Amino acid sequence: MRILLHAALATLLALATLAPVAQAAEAGDARPMVKVEPGGHYRVVYDIHSDEIAAGISKGLYYARGLFEAFRKQGVAPGQVDAHLVLHGDAAFMLLKDETYQSATGDPFAVNPNAKIVQDLIDLGVGVEICHSAMKSKGWKPADVLPGVAIVHDGYTRLIKLQNDGYAYIGGF
Repeated sequence: MRILLHAALATLLALATLAPVAQAAEAGDARPMVKVEPGGHYRVVYDIHSDEIAAGISKGLYYARGLFEAFRKQGVAPGQVDAHLVLHGDAAFMLLKDETYQSATGDPFAVNPNAKIVQDLIDLGVGVEICHSAMKSKGWKPADVLPGVAIVHDGYTRLIKLQNDGYAYIGGF
């Protein structure tokens, strides 16, 4: 009987001492947050080829803007991030001026909802780039593209060049 009592007390004591550790682990206190180096410099290229929408704008542009917010929260200024957004394929129309955007979407009253975020990204120093091959296939001219957007020969070779230059690749958009 004494042995059972001692075993039960030992088990209760062990559980009592583990409870705060379990609570700390559940609260996230047991692990440090991994962050980027605030003084670092970062190079990234986004491969944006889909016409998917998030929050009313291009999903790729939306997430690219979110990257700058995530860096800001970790003490990294926009000038420390060298970013390029290469839009090609189905995403290219998201970089058109309103008149051409209306033709591309078949809506004579449409206004390109991406124009503001494109300008915001350019103002942050982001290289927003459109694929000339996509433009050519649609009959678009440089005058049809939003101001400040660079025209690259084609999306794929531009992505390869930037990756060879050490830019981190973010795709899926």
